[in-house]
Amino acid sequence: MGKYFGTDGFRGEANVTLTVEHAYKVGRFLGWYFGKDKSEKCRVVIGKDTRRSSYMFEYSLVAGLTASGADAYLLHVTTTPSVSYVARTEDFDCGIMISASHNPYYDNGIKLINSKGEKMDEETILKVEEYIDGGFEIPLAAKDEIGCTVDHAAGRNRYTGYLISLATRSYKNMRVGLDCANGSAWMLAKSVFDALGAKTYVINAEPDGLNINMNAGSTHIEVLQRHVKEHGLDVGFAFDGDADRCIAVDDKGNVVNGDLILYVYGKYLKDRGKLLNNTVVTTVMSNFGLYKAFDREGIDYEKTAVGDKYVYENMVKNGHRIGGEQSGHIIFSKYANTGDGILTAIKIMEVILEKKMPLSRLTEPVKIYPQVLKNIRVKSKPEAQNDGDVQAAVENVAKKLGDSGRILVRESGTEPVIRVMVEAETLEDCEAHVDAVIRVIKEKGHEVK
Repeated sequence: MGKYFGTDGFRGEANVTLTVEHAYKVGRFLGWYFGKDKSEKCRVVIGKDTRRSSYMFEYSLVAGLTASGADAYLLHVTTTPSVSYVARTEDFDCGIMISASHNPYYDNGIKLINSKGEKMDEETILKVEEYIDGGFEIPLAAKDEIGCTVDHAAGRNRYTGYLISLATRSYKNMRVGLDCANGSAWMLAKSVFDALGAKTYVINAEPDGLNINMNAGSTHIEVLQRHVKEHGLDVGFAFDGDADRCIAVDDKGNVVNGDLILYVYGKYLKDRGKLLNNTVVTTVMSNFGLYKAFDREGIDYEKTAVGDKYVYENMVKNGHRIGGEQSGHIIFSKYANTGDGILTAIKIMEVILEKKMPLSRLTEPVKIYPQVLKNIRVKSKPEAQNDGDVQAAVENVAKKLGDSGRILVRESGTEPVIRVMVEAETLEDCEAHVDAVIRVIKEKGHEVK
């Protein structure tokens, strides 16, 4: 990770840690970098979510891009996966998504996407950061070399059509709840499900620039749970601010998170002989119960670091078909190069309809283990993590758990904290084991008080 860009773009509070000057410079660099060795103009596609500040950043990026000689194509309010789709299918040099995903409205972010619809490579991002910090100058375009802005809502419409084309059956007679988080999915999700024949029950699809993710969407799944129960729906889907995540709610009102989605679709692929390499890619944060269920089904799995970026890298390197995170970032490599919440909902619907089973039945074989995760602020993450006594405490917990649970201790990628997570058969065991490790970290003087 660089100085400004983390695993999911340059993110921060609008006009505090992420400013219009930052956005302008990102645009200036990309317009110059991707156009300097081309005879024709550089073309960049831009999407944004519903935050009030997204318009401000859009105009700043466009000013930078056109000043460097690039043409900026605007998708307007749309989803992150739609920018990825348009970038890779319409020969753009790169794509930009303006969003802070599941963060509150006052934050925003700039996500960079390459011409293949993937997250931008680290080498290019480091050059962007060097330019932001004044490491070098780049020329301004002049006369007919100055870029222009193009309304490209047609690209968003093509993406909508692509999603609809992926459904294997009509959704007629299916009662489907959609929580759009007052974000990017607010028009798209309903359009797709209506076109496929579902009876849709939509909530949180009235964005005002300030209510994105506010008691809504995949990070407040209890809202959709109530909605599904109150209306007796067959299934519900909740998205986050830029709709690259999806968390489902089954017909009984139970939460179906990313782990359960990986199980349902992974088993579906295996049953049909289409699970390439017989492997599902997870992160180290996936629940112990998911791995137990995979073991019973004879499905192999790989574990990556936390972040859909690492899941995708593993999938590309090894040719795997499906992977994702507990948080609802699910990647279907046959159809997309990034997590896509609406696509995930379509694939879940496929299993429900093809198997003729409610989602509650499809997830029944997975016993999700209780999990406790606690953070402790430390002076030095490496020192705390590598302390011999701390490691001994972790090993002691692992020995006690045996094959009935697991412990994971890792450094946060964004904060000065160590995260201690335990999964065990009871919540009490989880609490006791987590507290035992944190107690040692405190006793050894690593905690910031």
